[in-house]
Amino acid sequence: MKPYALVVGESLVDVVLEPDGSRTERPGGSAANVAVALARLDRPVRFATAFADDERGRAIAMHLARDGVELATDAYAVARTSTAEATIGADGSASYAFDLDWRLNPLGEERPLFVHVCSIGAVLEPGADDVLAILDRIEGATVSYDINARPAITGTGPELVARVERVVAAAHLVKASDEDLAALYPALTVDQAVQHLLELGPRAVAVTLGGEGATWRDADGVVEVTAPQVDVADTIGAGDTFSAAIIDALWEQPDRAPAEVLAHAVRAAAVTVSRPGADPPYRRELVE
Repeated sequence: MKPYALVVGESLVDVVLEPDGSRTERPGGSAANVAVALARLDRPVRFATAFADDERGRAIAMHLARDGVELATDAYAVARTSTAEATIGADGSASYAFDLDWRLNPLGEERPLFVHVCSIGAVLEPGADDVLAILDRIEGATVSYDINARPAITGTGPELVARVERVVAAAHLVKASDEDLAALYPALTVDQAVQHLLELGPRAVAVTLGGEGATWRDADGVVEVTAPQVDVADTIGAGDTFSAAIIDALWEQPDRAPAEVLAHAVRAAAVTVSRPGADPPYRRELVE
């Protein structure tokens, strides 16, 4: 089998409430968005997830299949497909309310080049235990973890922090937003929180700063990049595209310069925020 990425985490339907009062439903979920973004960048993807055999679940299955995402396990693991109600503000930012059940059916033997875990799926029981078991079992892959904190469903406080840090310790690359770090470590600055995460074991921590760009910190120091200026439709899926683009940038060049990795990631994320919903770019849209 050709090198591929294994993405593990939640699928759901985004119920989007626009500022004008309109309401739409779109397949999404942080992990599903990463899987689709990688597939659109022409990277082979296998996806371990869960949804129900209902109308919304079938919509998710069609959405994944349309971009060539292959399911790594039987996805029919829950009684009803999860939802995230996303309320879009005047500035395009999204706030969320979740109705989510998360667990995984058994996963067979996998030998991926990358494993990506993220968000709710990495910390919400009982599926979070399945995620850690997968990371313990798979050898030789580069593990990336997007914290993507969702206090609306996971809460905050020491228990959540402990769960996050268990996954951080198993990862090679950690991605977080400045808002994630503030939610987890309200007494620390962004720099202090990043340093704390690095001390848990990952090689690097990338932090997104919204329209201000992103940073990368590893043993060699800190790299900063600015974000392209775009008209923001909404921010749904921006961080997920960023995560996928980091994996894409490191696919053939694991030692690629962090500045190049970040530049590729913020450019891809800028495309996503420029159009409604989690609609990541195809490879052709990023070719200069």
